[in-house]
Amino acid sequence: METESEPYVRLASLRQLHQAMAEMNTARSLADTLQTVADGVVHALGYEMACVNLVRADGDLVVAALAGNSAAEALITGRVGSRDSWERRLTMGEQWGDLVFIPHSEGWVLDDDDVPQWFTDGPEPRFEDEWHPSDRLFAPMYTPGAQGGSYGELLGVLSVDRPRNGRRPGAWGREALQMYAFQAAIAISNARLRSNMQRALVRLEREQQALRASEESFRQAFEYAPSGMAIAEMGGDQHGRILRSNDALCRLLGRPASAMRRYSFSDLVHPEDIGTLLRTSAEGGRAELRLGRRDGTYVWVSLRNSVVADAADGPRFLLTHVEDIEERKRRELQLAHRASHDSLTGLPNSAELRSRLSARLCRRPTHALESLDAAYGHPSHDLSTGHGFDFGPGVEAYDAFDHHVHTSAPEDGHDDGTKGLAVLFCDLDGFKSINDRFGHNAGDAVLIEVARRLSRGVRDGDTVARLGGDEFVILADGLGKADAQDLAVRLRNEIIQPIRAEGRAVRVGASFGIGWAHCGMTADEVLKSADERMYVEKRSRPKQHRRAG
Repeated sequence: METESEPYVRLASLRQLHQAMAEMNTARSLADTLQTVADGVVHALGYEMACVNLVRADGDLVVAALAGNSAAEALITGRVGSRDSWERRLTMGEQWGDLVFIPHSEGWVLDDDDVPQWFTDGPEPRFEDEWHPSDRLFAPMYTPGAQGGSYGELLGVLSVDRPRNGRRPGAWGREALQMYAFQAAIAISNARLRSNMQRALVRLEREQQALRASEESFRQAFEYAPSGMAIAEMGGDQHGRILRSNDALCRLLGRPASAMRRYSFSDLVHPEDIGTLLRTSAEGGRAELRLGRRDGTYVWVSLRNSVVADAADGPRFLLTHVEDIEERKRRELQLAHRASHDSLTGLPNSAELRSRLSARLCRRPTHALESLDAAYGHPSHDLSTGHGFDFGPGVEAYDAFDHHVHTSAPEDGHDDGTKGLAVLFCDLDGFKSINDRFGHNAGDAVLIEVARRLSRGVRDGDTVARLGGDEFVILADGLGKADAQDLAVRLRNEIIQPIRAEGRAVRVGASFGIGWAHCGMTADEVLKSADERMYVEKRSRPKQHRRAG
């Protein structure tokens, strides 16, 4: 067609155009249709390259098909250009009817936008209507307009390049490309509709098959399920009452099916788990809780609810799936203990220590609370009870710790009677020489025994943790300065007693540093303070007195 001299057009050219339109309307899939549209531009309209840019659901345009240049096809197919960039292209240049032609003299401003494009080389045009390598020609494709309107929404853009005759298309070429784009839009719209209908039909058929199969499979799945299942009433005064239970649930709870019908799950759940059960949504709810057996013991289960209907508009029931997770719960507790405790001594590890310490602290220091109390003329927090008070309308609460018991500490230099959270940092003296002389097994035995003596020497509720190596930390709440010093002396006296390790008696000493935790400090700052005091205490004693023997 590119060789035709207008207004004369060979019949063969019209046949080619008709054949291209027929092929794109008979393609079997949307992908085939898009590629056929691009191929038709090259084979029937006389351009060397053509690209179909399809509008996506988000409004941007993706390169969906390209014909005429395999290198360009591999480079830009699947790439996306923003809608804003395309709108700019379609509103500049020259309007050739519905086509948009951007000559090379204007097209340079588009070189840096995000629209995927190719670049061709060639000589400068010698004639006025000769095609320049940087010329751009676009044919927008619109969905058919409703109620007789000419155009609907933008469906995509057909971009073409390099006419084979080297000339800009004349009136016939423009009309042919415009007509082709219009028919391509119809073909693509139809292909999309067919694709959507095919997917809908396949989905509907699968749903119908699943529905037919479920009537039988549900009965078998319920009766012979390896885990517990029950059907319960939904709504009304008898909400949650068990109507039917399978053999697996009866075996799990040690109750016959006739007895199960007298209960609801709220009757069987552990008293501490009632809140968990009530917070569980009926529709799709899931909870992990304990159910009572006939012998009075409890078993951990995963309970999951779903709603089933007896008919389209009939009553609805709860289908409850009950899975035995007793073993998993036991493993979870073991893993949680391993993650938070030292494997050698069984004491809380560094991470658990910081967690427990951080739980007692908030980011607002005590002196900041006192200044706020003075500003408002009344105490905002009772430090003995932790209760907050209402400041009145328009006054914002302090922070997330309104009901937090703020931790205070005795002042340095004297014992003012204040009770606080003491942090005792313990470092063993002479431990390295035991490792070096008798081996790591002996060292491990010493650490285990020291951990036992420290745990035995503190009160219930205090924390003894192994920070790492031969360092231990004790958290003891409600102590004054003298109490903390007495505790350090007692623990040191326990540690220096002989320890039996690898068939011999060995002795280690201990240095203690006492720090105090109070709100406004981080856990690391508290531990650093106690660590520094420990080193001061260690250096203050002669080297020969740092270990017991």
